[in-house]
Order: sequence, then structure tokens, then C-alpha cells
Amino acid sequence: MKVAIQGGNASFHDIATRFFFKTENFTIDCNDTFREVCEKLDKGEVDYALMAIENSIAGYILPNFSLIQDYGLNIVGEYKLRIKQNLMVLPGQDITQITEIKSHYMALLQCKEYLNEYPHISIKEYHDTADAAKDIKENQLKGVAAIAGELAAERYGLEILAPSIETIKLNYTRFFVLSKKQKHYHPRAELNKSTLSFELPHQVGALAKALEIIVGNNVNLSSIHSIPIIGKPDQYTFYIDCVYDDYIKVLKCYENLSKLVVNPTILGEYKKFEIDYTGLEAYKIEK
Repeated sequence: MKVAIQGGNASFHDIATRFFFKTENFTIDCNDTFREVCEKLDKGEVDYALMAIENSIAGYILPNFSLIQDYGLNIVGEYKLRIKQNLMVLPGQDITQITEIKSHYMALLQCKEYLNEYPHISIKEYHDTADAAKDIKENQLKGVAAIAGELAAERYGLEILAPSIETIKLNYTRFFVLSKKQKHYHPRAELNKSTLSFELPHQVGALAKALEIIVGNNVNLSSIHSIPIIGKPDQYTFYIDCVYDDYIKVLKCYENLSKLVVNPTILGEYKKFEIDYTGLEAYKIEK
């Protein structure tokens, strides 16, 4: 089995993939962009993909919803990973020698408060956290630091100057597990979460009516957000996550929603990932 990810070895995508598929025999296919990941899954070059969709500090990666929909992919699972960001350099340097810090833009956002303490240091966006660390190692870049996970520092022989520099320590990223052919990864009896998309007619109270349908079917709306539709001014695609304890309830919800909304699409039905947010050290990957 082959799983595509955005990012390199020792990236957070890499770690989350190893946790989710820990009972499977698989290899990881690394890519620079989310679009490359979707293209490989669409062409059947990989069996699954893992894609970050939300961070508890930086928010949603909204364009990824559009990619999932554009390529007709199925969300078959989710995973939440505790994110600890670390500042790392070639050994033997200190912070006074650093002139540039680079990492993925989401990681930079998560560490904004720490970075504000060093306004003289140049900040550079990079396509991946772990690959930023790899670049420093391979090119022996002195005076340059990367922000990445502890595993990246260990794999590329870098020294951590400042550990856990994320602004909020209760920092998690949610990943979608995607498939092109398979609709469900878990047995139907275990399904308790769905992601839907739809557009709304230009009618007063249309969104309120949609929400009433969800509540009326005893389905919990856990998130809702919208993305402008390109080429259609003032029109939006809404994306919602629903949690339920009875699959029959959500089927009835689908049926009733389809009578009101425009272009309803079930992007995925999967098992909600449960995490104990009180245990910050709950998840550690084996070295």
C-alpha cells in the first residue's frame, strides 16, 4: 500500500500517517504540494493520501476543501496530531548567529509570538517543515534555522535551540485521510462523522433552514465555513462537519437537506478521531 503526503520524511504529515496506518504495511510517497498529492491519488498512483485541513492555532486550510471536491476524492478518516514546533540549526550555533528562519507558513503562524521576539531575523516561507531542516543539513547552511518537529532534528542531525516554541501549547493539526476508490475505511457501524458541501439558493433564511434540518435530525454540527465560488460573485460553497450517534439519522438529514440546498455533496463518512486534550504528551512517535 502506498500513501501520498505533502512534505518530506519526518514531517508532521509523515508522523500522522504512521500513526493512522500503524497496523498496515505501507510506504510513504512525499510531494511538494497538496495538488501533487491529489493528482497522484486521482491517477491511481497511490492508494491513500493524508492532507492537513485544520490547525488549532492557524485555522483551516480552506483551499484543500476545494482540491478534495475538484478531484472527486473521498474522506475516509481523520487524525489529530499534537504539534510541537522547535527551532533547529547546525550544531554549535546560538540564536545571536541566526539571520534567517524558514519553515512552512502554517508553522510560522503557529510560532508568531516567538518570532516577534526577533524582529531583526528574516522569515522565509518554505514548502515543508522537515524539508527546511533537510535543506540546512544538506547545504550546511550556517546562520539559518528551521522550525520543525523533533523527529526532523534527529533525522538530519540538527541541534534544537528552542523547543516547543508554538504560541499555544495545546496545538493540534487535524488531517483528512483520502481515497479515490474506497468510500469507507472503517466498518459502517463505526461511522459517526461526515463532511458535506452545498450551495444555497438566494432566499431569505436559507442557511437558517439548512441548520434547522441538521438540528431537527439530532445531528451535531461541529463546524461550518464557506469559500467563494470562482466566477460566481456573492455565491459560496458551504462546508460542514456533522457528528452523530446513529447512521440512520444522518441519512435522513442528507435526504432533507437535498430538497433545500444546491449541489449537495457528501465528501466523506468516517470515524471521528477522539483525543484526550488534557494529556499533552499523549502521542509520541518512537524514535
